[in-house]
Amino acid sequence: MSPTTVRRDVLASLVVFLVAVPLCVGVAVASGVPAELGLLTGIVGGLVVGCLPGSSFQVSGPAAGLTVLVHEAVQQYGLGALGAIVLAAGVLQLALGALRCGRWFRAISVAVVQGMLAGIGLILVLGQVYAMADASQPSTGLAKITGLPGLVAHLVSTPEAVSAFGIGVGTLALLVLWKRLPAKVRLVPGPLAAIAVATLVTAVFKLPVAKVEVHGLLASIQPPDAGALGGLAQLSVIGTVLAFALIASAESLFSAAAVDRMKDGARTDYDKELMAQGAGNAVCGMLGALPMTAVIVRSAANVQAGARTKLSRILHGAWLLLFAALLPTALGIVPLAALAAVLVHAGAKLVPVRQVSQLWREHRGEAVILGVTAGAIVFTNMFEGVLLGLLLAVVKTAWETSHVQVEVREPADGRGTVVALSGNATFLRLPRILDALEALPHDRAVELDLTRLRHLDHACRTALDGWAAQRNDAAPVAVSEPAGRAGAGVG
Repeated sequence: MSPTTVRRDVLASLVVFLVAVPLCVGVAVASGVPAELGLLTGIVGGLVVGCLPGSSFQVSGPAAGLTVLVHEAVQQYGLGALGAIVLAAGVLQLALGALRCGRWFRAISVAVVQGMLAGIGLILVLGQVYAMADASQPSTGLAKITGLPGLVAHLVSTPEAVSAFGIGVGTLALLVLWKRLPAKVRLVPGPLAAIAVATLVTAVFKLPVAKVEVHGLLASIQPPDAGALGGLAQLSVIGTVLAFALIASAESLFSAAAVDRMKDGARTDYDKELMAQGAGNAVCGMLGALPMTAVIVRSAANVQAGARTKLSRILHGAWLLLFAALLPTALGIVPLAALAAVLVHAGAKLVPVRQVSQLWREHRGEAVILGVTAGAIVFTNMFEGVLLGLLLAVVKTAWETSHVQVEVREPADGRGTVVALSGNATFLRLPRILDALEALPHDRAVELDLTRLRHLDHACRTALDGWAAQRNDAAPVAVSEPAGRAGAGVG
């Protein structure tokens, strides 16, 4: 490796480290776990996943996309169970990668993935608005919405909440305006600059706002015990494990596809990348840390900073380890409201407003799937919302591919009525087919021509046989079978 390449990778790793610190801490706090666990996941993402084959440039760590799911799991099962759940999810990812299932994640409807991220983003924004006011957030998406008037009343009646909310709003404003500042200023990552300014303002004016609680890296490590591992047999826990594994895998592999478009060179091996993510989550689970995914924000920063090899993402993990080991008390002066604002900004970016308007114009059905998936996640939970989105996507695809044409004609030779079906005859189109057949005169012979059908499912086959048998009582029916079936006359 040339000195130039090493220098570029070292500089890129420092940029990624500066982006990762506030996001690792913010995701951990929003997930309801010690801040150090977010750093620990970032360290594993760099030092473990960074060394494994897969994508060379994408960076792994705790992601805003899993914040809601982690918070729900911690609230329901306790912090002690988190490690076991993450460990099981990592093992499942390893198995999926070994079975070469990585490529199949590319078959997931983009609308479902965008809807999933939009739902996560909406819940993240709604929840962290409460944190910006140093108030506890309700547990469900619906409660977060209905609780907003109470949050306003809390702000009006509590001076401390006003101070915290002011810090949060100021942080959010700086994040929004950061892209408009001169390029030299933007060399410093926006989240880091916003957190630093908020921390400085809080210290100078001695504002009475809540700050990050510091426990120390080693003290925060909680490997899963026998009780937590035994709890994996519960059906509800199995559902959570599946949700962790599938959502983390989908987000990582979609991130890999995005990074491949940003950088020339070898493409990502999806199966190897899935196994790398699984190995990282297995290690995080054994340490009791947060789950990880490949994160597009950090990955894009890595590419844009000029990374040449995997060294940059490995070194970013080393910088995180040094920071957590040498400067843990630095976290104790960071206001929670500022971290909440960083998560509000990250959550808002997960809502694809521009894509929704474009989808509505060009592919209205996809826009409906996106909206229903996001809404279901907000009002129910992550797993059920994603399942509903996938179900809608399958139904939409089945409906669109089951086109069938029904042609009724009267031949000049007077041999009766000919009904020709073409296309794909499935149960979804059965009402239309039967309506056309039942409208035929009852006293005339019918020839049912099925030779041009590409597909005839069992439901349609049974319904057509039943109609022909009933029709034979009045007039003969001849059926020309589709390709692959022997010709048969009914009557």
